Amino acid sequence: MGLPVPDIDNRIRLALVDDHKMLLGALTEWIRGAASDINMVAAVSTWPDLLTHAEFPVDVVLLDLDLKDNIPISLKISTLKTTGVKTVLMSTYSEPNVVREALAAGALGYLVKSEDAEMIVEAIRAASKGESYVSAELDLALNASDVGGAPKLSAQERRVMALYGGGEPVKAVAYQLGISEETAKSYLKRIREKYRVAGIDVGTKVALRKRAIQDGILISNDGPQHSL
Repeated sequence: MGLPVPDIDNRIRLALVDDHKMLLGALTEWIRGAASDINMVAAVSTWPDLLTHAEFPVDVVLLDLDLKDNIPISLKISTLKTTGVKTVLMSTYSEPNVVREALAAGALGYLVKSEDAEMIVEAIRAASKGESYVSAELDLALNASDVGGAPKLSAQERRVMALYGGGEPVKAVAYQLGISEETAKSYLKRIREKYRVAGIDVGTKVALRKRAIQDGILISNDGPQHSL
């Protein structure tokens, strides 16, 4: 038998729910063109349309928080959870209490619509693996009171910090994690911003490495052996 070919059925099955038709169309086209590991199987404008869609249940739902249907978001998330569907929420605004309520209800991701498009794909991938992903802007708002302590990093942010702090250039970090160089740079920017808000400067690679060791993200003798 020859080598197995990649099975397109292993792609993340995604449904998108947004009542802004232009955004719905633009996001659908963008995700289809930018992420070969994501299969956009449904793009609908209402909650009932999602539940009655022939492809439902899917793996991940990218759900507009601002649908004008008076159905509590916590009910939507719990409905999706009972069918084994992971939820990533999108919103035009960033109200920390709303974010906390959504995450407490079981949403794995929360993005503001001004987020870089590549970050939307990363949030979908993270959710499919059961990992949380919160927009950098919202994460900073949620953790603004935690000044002085180590900021909360996502699993992917910790991987980027460990590799980069261990001596790898951005290009190698991107290659090892299967992301684009631009996405790797975006992660580093998010990491540095989170630490800056916490009152910790990791602006240089040396400072970031020291902090990664201090926070247990990188073992000092474990990373790639580069002379600094």
